[in-house]
Amino acid sequence: MRLKDKVAIVTGGARGLGKSFSIALAKEGARIMVADITDFQETISEIESLGGVAKGIRVDVSIEEDTLKMAEQTFHTFGRIDILINNAAIIYGLLRKPFFEIDPEVWDKVMRVNVKGPWLCTKAVFPYMKQQGKGKIINLSSETFFTGSHGFVHYVASKGGVVGLTRALAVELGPYNININAVAPGFTDTEASRSIADVTKYDTSRTPLGRLEKPEDLVGAVIFLASDESDFITGQTLLVDGGRVMH
Repeated sequence: MRLKDKVAIVTGGARGLGKSFSIALAKEGARIMVADITDFQETISEIESLGGVAKGIRVDVSIEEDTLKMAEQTFHTFGRIDILINNAAIIYGLLRKPFFEIDPEVWDKVMRVNVKGPWLCTKAVFPYMKQQGKGKIINLSSETFFTGSHGFVHYVASKGGVVGLTRALAVELGPYNININAVAPGFTDTEASRSIADVTKYDTSRTPLGRLEKPEDLVGAVIFLASDESDFITGQTLLVDGGRVMH
């Protein structure tokens, strides 16, 4: 088990990719704090059924008070914080619209959750990781940062913000032996993806591996970046998209 006795916070861990990450990290021996604005009991129950340990906390990652409480409660419950997966993001139910038709309030909400959220969560766990002398933070970006996506300018811009945030924080966190990297998935078959498109019609002809991405395709990269095996990697963005984008 590569993460035995580690403690991980997974934001947006109640469903979709966050749920997959929570379960995968637990299988590797980590104790999980599932942080979500929606009901997280299903994720906790699945982890417990596998013999793992998980707790949950209701968190709006765009509110600093919530993120501070999240970090404090995790430390109080488990005695440490080793890993933060900044997975929570707004995509579920977003409507594709030309950039000039997007409501500024929707734009602001996307930015608050998708960019401000990872920043606030990182701020919240930093004192605990600093005290330990080590930590791993993984942010979720998107393949769309590299390609663009028609009608999703707010989402694409927010995921570009995550890449910038990752690079800037790597410089500031490095002296404290805290690694921060990003994973950029391609279009993945999740509840959120199904809410914005018909996944069965996704064109895989430009994907060298020739198929639609699944949540389990991402967990290996996340576990690697959360483990000691990636101790000399920071500030990077790892594309996990079947080779659709190469850089």
